[in-house]
Parts: sequence; structure tokens; C-alpha cells
Amino acid sequence: MHCTTKVRRMALELSGSIAALVTPMAPDGSLDLSAWERLLEWHYAQGTDGIVVGGTTGESPTLTLAEVVKLVSLAKACFAGRPVLAGSGTNSTATTIERGQALATAGADALLVVTPYYNKPTQTGLIAHFKAVAAGSAVPIVLYNVPGRTAVDLLPQTVQILADEPQIVALKESTNSVPRIQDLVDRVGERFTILCGDDPVAAASMLAGARGVISVTANVVPRAMHEMALAALAGDADRALALDGTLRTLHDVLFVEPNPIPTKWALEQLGRIGSGIRLPLTPLSAQAQAVVAAALAAL
Repeated sequence: MHCTTKVRRMALELSGSIAALVTPMAPDGSLDLSAWERLLEWHYAQGTDGIVVGGTTGESPTLTLAEVVKLVSLAKACFAGRPVLAGSGTNSTATTIERGQALATAGADALLVVTPYYNKPTQTGLIAHFKAVAAGSAVPIVLYNVPGRTAVDLLPQTVQILADEPQIVALKESTNSVPRIQDLVDRVGERFTILCGDDPVAAASMLAGARGVISVTANVVPRAMHEMALAALAGDADRALALDGTLRTLHDVLFVEPNPIPTKWALEQLGRIGSGIRLPLTPLSAQAQAVVAAALAAL
């Protein structure tokens, strides 16, 4: 690996378009580290404001800890001066702490910690879980609420409690609700960073006070998402919504099958990555390929 950007110390600032990156893979499912480096360099040049490594879009359920450590280490060499977040959350508090410590050692600037899935903790359990994870971490924690995948919802009043923890600095809110974002901003926005986790409502969420978006769409059109976020954060609603309007179809079709299946296929068509994806995910169906191809052509 030979990324040319120089690593330097940085103060963590989470804002703008933060790309939840796919993980490039060879046809046999092994990591394609050369493609990973090229992808990182492209995003850096396109203005992407930060990245998430090993999140949902990166196929976190099928990545080993050693693989995510390797991806994070390479990302730090390519993305100097901009935040590198690493997905570390599991449905075990002890395992989440262990993973977080390894990823912080690898160079992660912050940890993206999803709510514990499947075992359905109460709000009291969520508070205890995230406080324990924060206490065991040497780097900041970003909460991740995505009830559509986890079957548990981190409620705004619970976020308000967790925002008092110094090591917990932000929330990725993926409920596709601008009123929910507005509620969170009203509760904690002056002292805590709210990030939208759904591209279709990202522009409106930032105009409502969110500080950025953790984006799937940015995988495919990083410059456009960066420019849209800049406009929204500057309060230029007309420009932000106009730019978002050109991306609306893409926001939708990238979920025509479960994420990241359509995104990886789109990037393959653009020559950015190969065809690899890991079971139980499978390649994009022929019917869906026509839908995604039409959206790419329209851009």
C-alpha cells in the first residue's frame, strides 16, 4: 500500500458528508486491499468529509475483527486529517468493548456503535451498555440507532441521558424522520452532534440542525453529496434541495435490494471495485440491475 497523504494528529469534527464505505472484495470474497486504497484516495480527492469503515454498508456482520483492523490501518494512511470511524458494535457489551479497543489501537478516530441487535435491551439496558462501552474506550463514541435492522429503538430521551457522557459525542439517527432529527437537535444539539443516517432525508435533516450525514449514496457520487452537505450546513436551502433533487432517484434505488448489494453493483459498473460480496448477501438480481443502471445513466 502506498497512499501518499501524510498522517497527522487531528481534532475530531464530525460534519458534512461521511461515507459509509463498502468493503471491496475479490470474487472469492477475500478483501481487495488494492481496490480499497484506490477507493479511499478517490473519496479523499472528491472531498468526502469522513468515512465509516466496517459499518453496515461495509458488510460488518461478515468481517472479522482482524479484517476491520487492517481496513482501518490502511484508511488512516489514506485519509489523513479527516475522521475515520470504525464500526465496533455488537450485541455483546464485552465483545463491543474488546473490538473497540483493537480498532482504536489500529487508528480509528471514533467508534460507531450500533444498538445491541436481536436481544432487545430495554432503554435502561441501552444506557448501561453505552456507558460501559464509553468507559472502556480511548476514543470517542458515536451512537448508532437503526431500529429497522436491530429491532430496538434508542429513544430521544435516552440519547439525552447519554449525551452527558463526555466520551459519547454524536448519534447517527437512521429512522428516516426529520421530526425525530428536529426533536434530537432541540434536546441536545447545542452540546452533541446529530448525524442523519438516511440519504433521502439528509438535506432536510441538515437544514433542521443535523451536522451531517453518514451516507450510502456518497459511495457512488461523493462530490455531489459533499457539495449538497456544504450547502445545507451553510443554510442555503435552495441549493441544497436542488442538489438533493438530482440524487433522489439514486437514494431510492440503492435500496432496491438490501444494502450494500445495489451499491456494490453500481461501483462495479463504474470500475471502482470488483464483483465480490459475501454470503448470505448475493449479487444484484438482473431485474434490479436494470433499475440501478437507469439511475446511473440519468446522472
